[in-house]
Order: sequence, then structure tokens, then C-alpha cells
Amino acid sequence: MKVGLVIVLALIVGTLATHLVLPDNGYVLINFRGYIIETSVPILALLLLLGYLAIRLLVQVWRAPRRLGEAWATACINYAGRQATQGYIALAEGRLARGERLLTRGARLSETPLLNYLAAARAAQMQGDRDRRDGWLRMACEKEPAAQDAVLLTQAELQLEDGQYAEALASLNRVRERHPTHAQALKLLGELHYRRREWQPLAELLPLLRRRGNVPAEMLDEWSVDTYGNILTSVRLDRVALDRVWEDIPRHLRREPRLTLTRAQALISCGATEDAEVEIRRTLKEEWSEALIDLYGELAPADPSAHLKRIEAWLKERPEDPALLLAAGRASVRHQLWGKARSYLETSLAIRPAPEAYRVLGQLMARVGEAQSASRAFERGLAMTGTGAGAPVGAPLGAMPTDRA
Repeated sequence: MKVGLVIVLALIVGTLATHLVLPDNGYVLINFRGYIIETSVPILALLLLLGYLAIRLLVQVWRAPRRLGEAWATACINYAGRQATQGYIALAEGRLARGERLLTRGARLSETPLLNYLAAARAAQMQGDRDRRDGWLRMACEKEPAAQDAVLLTQAELQLEDGQYAEALASLNRVRERHPTHAQALKLLGELHYRRREWQPLAELLPLLRRRGNVPAEMLDEWSVDTYGNILTSVRLDRVALDRVWEDIPRHLRREPRLTLTRAQALISCGATEDAEVEIRRTLKEEWSEALIDLYGELAPADPSAHLKRIEAWLKERPEDPALLLAAGRASVRHQLWGKARSYLETSLAIRPAPEAYRVLGQLMARVGEAQSASRAFERGLAMTGTGAGAPVGAPLGAMPTDRA
């Protein structure tokens, strides 16, 4: 700007100097519709220069309002950006009230008011104010109507975190009315069912969640194991229904010990003890599980001798496994091998004392007529459970099932 002004002044001074110094300044005659203008060349040049400057001035005046508006808008955006930055810094530092105030103060001038209001809603919830949270979410939706789904999903997420499950479900249903297979809505819906322990609805949702791929595989597997495990244990199923549920479980989870355990228990309830034994043995080949060993020891197979031999074969590989020794003790009792049963049970207790092992040993001692030893075993087991009371030696023996020691 300064350079341009210097050039203009230099031209004016040069023109005047030329007019005064040169002996012959030239002659210009302009005749326009009866009007005659006579002047020298330097004066004409000066007039043209002044006319040019006048036009430039008019153009600048004409453009001034727009430039002022642009400058004001830029200043507002910069101000909003600074407010948002300071607000996010305050939130990161745990100053929630200040962060919320800064974010909303600059939201009206911001290029991205949606982000400001969503962050302010989170800050309000962290301060325990649901009404203010919902107010910021409404303002976000008013500012960006096209982002209604994003606002509803954020609202559902915050409601889930706050334990407002019915409200979260309503928010998610509004999204799914327009987009039934919206990936994030399905993920939040799955989390909702999981938190509320609604296993059947979650089981129906799991195949769709796997196809959409919006939930980490580890989380999906955890949901699946808990869902199908609870379905298998909470509902008494006949064999056909049990097989139907099992077919719904992804193949890579069917050897998961927790699911194998619940399936084996369900098979036993259906009277399919031999199938339960096969399932347990098949899973134990791939992954060892004490819970499965405990259940295997409680089985009452058609061939007790073969059952005991399998357990003793495992004991050769794991001679100090207390759960396996307890299973061997139970199987020996079922096979009426009293001495072997006592040896297995006492070895198990020496490695890891457990109330259940003491109970089985007490029942064994009572069965072979050693009432005093049985009483001591019961007392030690009860002491470990914290009941602090002894059990009558003869009381549990008459009701003892044939498939338990």
C-alpha cells in the first residue's frame, strides 16, 4: 500500500515538473458534442491519473462493507476456535464447568457448533445434570438438522452410561426407524441388551452384529459366550431345543470351556449323560478346564470302570492336579474302591484344601463306618466355607446320590 502511494505521488510530481520545465508541453484539443477542452499533455496525464485514482477509491468504498463483513466473520471464527480450544483443554484438565461454559460460549460463532454442543452435553452429564445435557443435545440438533442421527446416537450412548436404559432404547429406535441396520445403533443396542442381561434379544442380534463388523471380535465373543451360556442354563431345554441353540453358536466358540460346561450340564438334564461325557472329553483335548473336570467327576456313566480309567490316564500327565484328583476320588467311590478313593481325596486336600473335597471325604468315611474321621472332615469343610457349624455325620448319607461320593 505504501509503495503504491509513493508511485502515485511520484507520477503527480513528475507530471507537474514536466509541465513547468519543458518549453513545449504539447497541445491537446478535445471536442465532444460542442464542448471543447484545450490543455497540455502533462495536465491531461495528471487528469487521467486523478480520474483513475477516483475510480479506485470508489471501488474500494463499494467493496468496504463486504471486506468488513469478511473481517468480522474471520474474527468471530477465530474467537470461537480459541474458545473451543480452551474449552477442550479445560475438559481434559477436569474443569468440567469451565469447559462446558467455554464450548457453548463460542458455539454460535463456530463453524462446527455440533461438536461444541456434543462435547458440552458430555461435560454436563459428567457433572450429573441430565436436563442441561439434553438441552445441549437439542441445540445441536437445531443447529445441524442433518446430523440428527449423530445426535441421537450420542444421546443413547450417554443414556447408557447413565443407566437410563429405557430412554436409550427409545433413542436407538428412532435411529433404526430410518436406518434399521445402522452399525453404531446396532452396537449400542447390543450393549444395552448385554447390560440388562436380555439374553434372547441379544442372541437374535448377534448374527447381525457379526455381519456389520462394528463391534470388536473379542467383545462379540464375550457377548456370545455369556449370552448362549445363560440361555443354556436359565431355560430347561429338551434335546431338540438344545441342539437348535447349539447350532446358533459360532463354530469357533463351541469348544470354549464355559459353553461346553453349560452344554454338558444341559445334556445331563436331558438324560444324555454319554453325550455330555463325549463333549467334555473332546474339549479337554484342546483346552484344560477345572470346571469341566469337576463336572466329569460327578458324571454317572454306564461304564464306571472306563470312566475311572480315563481320569487315571489324565492323572499320569497331571499327577498334582487337585481337581483331577478329586474327580478320581469321586469315580473311585462310584466304583466302590474305598482305599483308592481315600488316597486320591487326601492327596487332593494336601495339595489344595477345598470344602467340596472335605465333603466328599466325609461322606466316604461315613460310608466305610469311620464316623469320627467323617465328622472331622465335615467340620473342616464347613470351617472353610465360614458356616462355623459341624454337620451330622449320618444326616447327608441317606440322601447321598449314587453318582456322587
